Amino acid sequence: MIIEAERKDASFLVYRDSEETLRVDSVSDEFTVGRNREAALCIHWDDQVSGLHAELEQLGGELTLVDDGLSRNGSYVNGERVRGRRRLRDGDLLQFGRTVVLVRRPTGREQRATELAIHAVSTVDLSARQREVLVALCRPVSDGNSFAAPATNRQIADELFLSIPAVKLHLRALFDKFGVSDLPQNEKRLALVGLARVSGVVTDSEPAL
Repeated sequence: MIIEAERKDASFLVYRDSEETLRVDSVSDEFTVGRNREAALCIHWDDQVSGLHAELEQLGGELTLVDDGLSRNGSYVNGERVRGRRRLRDGDLLQFGRTVVLVRRPTGREQRATELAIHAVSTVDLSARQREVLVALCRPVSDGNSFAAPATNRQIADELFLSIPAVKLHLRALFDKFGVSDLPQNEKRLALVGLARVSGVVTDSEPAL
C-alpha cells in the first residue's frame, strides 16, 4: 500500500485509524483535516480534533500545513505548535489531537537525510528490554495527554528499575533502529515516539509494568 503510493510521486499521509488499521491518503490541492465527515482526512474518532481542524495546501510545488486558529487544541509538526502556516518536509510528523500522521513527499526537493519509512519501521526487531524502554518513553502520550512530552531518562529508569546510563544506551539503539539518529537532538525523542505510535509498534493500550 505504501510502496504503491510512493510510485505515484505525489505527497501522501500515513496514519492509524480508530481500529488501528494502517491508512494511506493522497493529498489533493484542497485537503482539510477535522472530525467533520466532509473533511478529506476525517478523524472522527478523536474528540480532541475540531470539526474543521486544519488544512494542507500544495502551492508552487510546496506542501504546507495551515492552522490559523481553526482548531481548538492546535496542530503540531514534530512536536512544535503551528501558528499560521508551516512548510512540510518528507518524514515530518503531524499531530492532530491524539492522532499522529506521517508525511511522505517522494518528489520533495528537500529530503531528510534519514528516510522515515513506515513499512520499514513496523518490522523493526526489538529486544524485550528495548521494547520496554520504548513503551516507557511513549507512556506520557499514551496515557491520554496527547501534548505531553516523552518520558525523561529518569522517568524511564524509575519505571523499569534501570540506571540512567542503561536507559541512554537503549535509547541510542532505538534511535538507530528507527532511523532517527541523524535528526537534531531535540527532535529525536519526539520522532521516535511518533513513529512508534503511527507504525503500531506501540499502542495507547500498552499496560504498565
